[in-house]
Amino acid sequence: MAKIDKINYSCPSGFPEFLPGEKRLESYLMDTIRQVFERYGFTPIETPAVERLEVLQAKGNQGDNIVYGLFPILPPNRQAEKEKAGDSGSEERALKFDQTVPLAAYIARHLNDLNFPFARYQMDVVFRGERAKDGRFRQFRQCDIDVVGRGKLSLLYDAQIPAIIAEIFEAINIGDFLIRINNRKVLTGFFASVGVAAENIVSCIRIVDTAEKVGEAKVKKALSEISLSESQVEKVWDFTKIKGTVDDVLDKLKSMAETLDNSEVLTQGISELETVISGVRNLGVSDQRFCIDLSIARGLDYYTGTVYETTLIGHEALGSICSGGRYEELVGMFIGEKMPGVGISIGLTRLMSRLLKAGILESFAPTPATVMVVNMQEDLMATYLDVSQQLRRSGMNVITSFDSRGVGKQLQQADKQKIPFCIIIGSEEAAANMCSLKDLRTGEQMKVPIAGLAGVLKQRLIQEFRI
Repeated sequence: MAKIDKINYSCPSGFPEFLPGEKRLESYLMDTIRQVFERYGFTPIETPAVERLEVLQAKGNQGDNIVYGLFPILPPNRQAEKEKAGDSGSEERALKFDQTVPLAAYIARHLNDLNFPFARYQMDVVFRGERAKDGRFRQFRQCDIDVVGRGKLSLLYDAQIPAIIAEIFEAINIGDFLIRINNRKVLTGFFASVGVAAENIVSCIRIVDTAEKVGEAKVKKALSEISLSESQVEKVWDFTKIKGTVDDVLDKLKSMAETLDNSEVLTQGISELETVISGVRNLGVSDQRFCIDLSIARGLDYYTGTVYETTLIGHEALGSICSGGRYEELVGMFIGEKMPGVGISIGLTRLMSRLLKAGILESFAPTPATVMVVNMQEDLMATYLDVSQQLRRSGMNVITSFDSRGVGKQLQQADKQKIPFCIIIGSEEAAANMCSLKDLRTGEQMKVPIAGLAGVLKQRLIQEFRI
């Protein structure tokens, strides 16, 4: 064999790959999330992994320091032709870093083909050129929903979002969680009413949004650095720490709005928040599942109204497991038309990674098969194939062993793949149209007529695995 240079085939940092059991878990989570999305009438779409750079950066500087640019690597002869022709590649392209900005471009491109309000979901991979670390990836899957209206969008769509979040996390059974709700107008209005300069309000919101990560001292220091007085800093901090039941917080906000000057935006935000909370309750979401948290701001500038973050009780260090909010101008910026929207995103790759590490979720078995038909004798292969097909036609996932290894080795292979049942048929069993059904978890083995095997297996699977 010719000597070859050693190739580094290790996985690039920040780009995950899954073992079979992990990929099966991801597929299960995606299926569960998809079912909930579709129950609420959301329809799937797909946008390109690649967008024009000017599209991705159209709304402020949302992705300037995290976008992966795309530059084709041409063979030498093609590169020379390109340079000779003076082609500088002026149409810059990049990999999408989220689903929301590409959605806005998608709607602009297909405006006359869609019905509004347009409710879509996407479960695509996105790319961010940030520093890879535990739970942070450069490539990851996001599961998003958004509803976009043309001209207007009812606040009841905002109310529907927590119902969807609650249904998803109850279905995947990861423990208690809390959906924290706020409204950016409440923050914007309050900051304006205590004299924060208009040009500093967005910066103030961004700083408040970091409170859980950096703590009180750093937040206050950052607020001072954008020219807030000591009194304003204290007022901002105290405001974001208002706590109580949903009704308590609403009552405190209303009382505060009555005593403050220049509180029109604050009052509007409170009214919107009250409407959303009423809708959430009418949709049957338990008060134990949500709260008003005035420290929730969401850092991205395109959010203008309701905002959400969801945390896992007892595992708050995991951070937000689902977040999003309402935006008014993101879609319209492409077509010059008012098109408000509201949506959320579940960073599935990060969430799954963290839940596996915390022991909240476990990886699935490496194979979806629940039955292996063992190869006892090569001359009975026709029987093994027939039995395998009978079981598959009855709805079971089956592996037929084609290896002529010893039975013990085949049973070990099945056990390693966490296949619970093996079918063993030798000459005597075949002659009598019987088989041995072996439960690898208990070691129990029983004789079963081949004609009734599917029924027996189905009953065992239903009883033991609830499938």
